[in-house]
Amino acid sequence: MTLAELVKKIGCETMTGDVNLDKDINDGYVSDLLSDVIGNIKENSIWITIQRHINILGVAKLKEVTAILIPRNLQVEDNIIEKAREEGVAILRDSRSAFELSGLIYNLLQRG
Repeated sequence: MTLAELVKKIGCETMTGDVNLDKDINDGYVSDLLSDVIGNIKENSIWITIQRHINILGVAKLKEVTAILIPRNLQVEDNIIEKAREEGVAILRDSRSAFELSGLIYNLLQRG
């Protein structure tokens, strides 16, 4: 499933415009601990986290993460969004909890 298809199906906000919308999402990961993400996330994944500082972009680039999804409509500073665009990392946002989003995305990915 492409990121664009996933965004359409779950109805989340794309904060970085069309960045990575054509890329595939093969897996997902939920964690707020950067070292945990570095050790366990797979490339072409969507990462759900409440972290919103500049270091999430470094982790996403290092691990070739397709998108970062911020739950609960938490605010993301404009400078982080701009840097994400420059780095080619999609940032998404949704009003639902990380728990709800992870279940929804898991089910969508299982169906293909």
